[in-house]
Amino acid sequence: MKVIYKITYPNGKIYIGSDQTDSRLTYFGSPSKKILDQDFNRADLQDFTIRKQILWQSETATNSELLRFEKELIVEHRANDPAYGYNQRPLFRPGTNDQPK
Repeated sequence: MKVIYKITYPNGKIYIGSDQTDSRLTYFGSPSKKILDQDFNRADLQDFTIRKQILWQSETATNSELLRFEKELIVEHRANDPAYGYNQRPLFRPGTNDQPK
């Protein structure tokens, strides 16, 4: 099962990613460690909860379909806007979307 998921961090910022094997319990994406370290200090990590939501799933989608739809959802949710999310690709272009979902 291929899935696209959304991770929500305690500060409200999100990360959207895809998983070609649906390893639900063990995979939480690959946002930049450097950027996360800037937003959270050691004290923040003493009691840290994140939420993982499956936004889309398919047993028949090709890998290229999965990646194309992942990109669409990143832009739609503004996960690539540093004010709202941790995705670094595609590059955020101000003015392309008014509000995050």
